[in-house]
Amino acid sequence: MNKRKLGNTDLHVSEIGLGCMSLGTDTSRAKDIIHEAIQSGINYLDTADLYDFGENEKIVGEAIKGRRDEVVIATKGGNHFDKDKGDWFWDPSKTYLKEAVKNSLYRLGIDEIDLYQLHGGTIEDPFDEVLEALEEMQQEGLIRYYGISSIRPNVIQQFLDRSKVVSNMMQYSLLDRRPEEFEDTLHQQEVSIMARGSLAKGMLTEHGLDKWEQKGQDGFLDYSGKELRHTIKELLALSKENSQPLQSLAMAYLLKNKALGSLVIGASEASQIEKNMKAYEQASITDEMYDELRTITKSQRYENHRV
Repeated sequence: MNKRKLGNTDLHVSEIGLGCMSLGTDTSRAKDIIHEAIQSGINYLDTADLYDFGENEKIVGEAIKGRRDEVVIATKGGNHFDKDKGDWFWDPSKTYLKEAVKNSLYRLGIDEIDLYQLHGGTIEDPFDEVLEALEEMQQEGLIRYYGISSIRPNVIQQFLDRSKVVSNMMQYSLLDRRPEEFEDTLHQQEVSIMARGSLAKGMLTEHGLDKWEQKGQDGFLDYSGKELRHTIKELLALSKENSQPLQSLAMAYLLKNKALGSLVIGASEASQIEKNMKAYEQASITDEMYDELRTITKSQRYENHRV
């Protein structure tokens, strides 16, 4: 497993990371998935306090006991939740963020979070207060580094201009190429893209058309349902022509992005880790194939929240 430097930090993360949101609440099964991931060379585990209202962090914490030095732990905060009511609201206040990070540390059973990410946000948030909270967490040794999780151009630019942010988690795939607008800027400022949704709900796998039937008939972003089906068929044809799984092509395309840190892929069964690793091992494309993938798919731009 290749590793990439996370932003301008001293951390190196595996090119495939484990998105923990899909682990579920069966502790034994979730531990099996995490252990399979670590055994496969994955060292980046991404969770959030909101996932299963804190239970996800607890499970991750239990799974990494005795293996802390093998993993880079990332979590997220900012969603003020009430576990008993099963409800939450956005709360980027300094008071809440500093309370939330301590709760995350307790649930994870660790002394320091490697990467703490703001789990959303708008340009209307009290930025100075948010930044003060993140900087104090870092100074107090609660977190090593901080990042954001946002596709909003105005939020991204504000953090790039005024903070020491090291990463940005964004939905990014062949069917959602909006993050490419930020590729050069993020690379120049040494901020890593942590890509989620890189297989587009399974539509960028060998089962792409079946997944389209289940999840894509109404379209996806600016693809109509019909247009999306045609694009998936073209991608599958290219996959067959090159004797390479579509999942591998989808991974290889994103790995070409010079700002990419890790492809954060979820799993609900340990066997999915094995499948993802097999696809990753075949993830190699020529410049010609890269250009063809860009021709088949759309270049997109996030139109809202620009000022």
